[in-house]
Amino acid sequence: MLSICSSSFGQKEKAKLDFGADVMSRYVWRGTQFGGTSPSLQPSVTLNYKGWELGAWGAYSLGGNNSGQEFDLYLGYTFAKDLFSLTLTDYYFPTEDEDYNYFEFNNDLTGHVLEGSFRFNGNDNIPFALMVAVNFWGADAVKLGDHPNTTDFNQKTGLQYSTYTELSYSHKMANDVTLDAFLGMNLTKPAEAKTSTGFNGESGYYGSKAGIVNLGVTLSKEVALNEKFSLPVSASVITNPVDEKIYFVFGFSF
Repeated sequence: MLSICSSSFGQKEKAKLDFGADVMSRYVWRGTQFGGTSPSLQPSVTLNYKGWELGAWGAYSLGGNNSGQEFDLYLGYTFAKDLFSLTLTDYYFPTEDEDYNYFEFNNDLTGHVLEGSFRFNGNDNIPFALMVAVNFWGADAVKLGDHPNTTDFNQKTGLQYSTYTELSYSHKMANDVTLDAFLGMNLTKPAEAKTSTGFNGESGYYGSKAGIVNLGVTLSKEVALNEKFSLPVSASVITNPVDEKIYFVFGFSF
């Protein structure tokens, strides 16, 4: 990770510009695997100043073209002695085998998803964190009209405003190993299909139904390569009880 600090003349606090990347054996986000079965390169750039963070983040499969690529932009603000954070994220998933248009911002056609999130970060005395995130614009899962005698039957009537919440716990163990345990839930229940009326049913953003979609643990540490350089590494066991999936992911950062 390279850091570049810049400031105007007379300013005491400097803006901090960082960039780096993670290499993960798989890309698993909130209990769902993206990018197929290939390892994932995940570059990032961040600019921090007085509690504000502006960043870009991506995920790109190393196994060739794959529909699971991702490019995100976000703006966050941390306050109250770093206890709380508010973040606005623009998620975008370019499809490499199609002619996608990043600059399509029609709400019904765009591939962007805007999410607002609030996080309690915890501290040394409270090793727990709690985050709630809501999709509020763009390519979120859609609501469908379910009344057969209306013109919007089985047609889009709005967004589901898909909501995800996650409780996490962090603990520093022996040998400088950090343990992070997490439990994430999809709070949005898609409407089920009804054979009696012909209603098609809705697809969910985080899965087919509400429930626990992201349950697991991550172990991380820094491996010293020489006296001046160490490599952050991590290993995660991630389960998705709703979809009955399990993943074992290893990664390193630089």
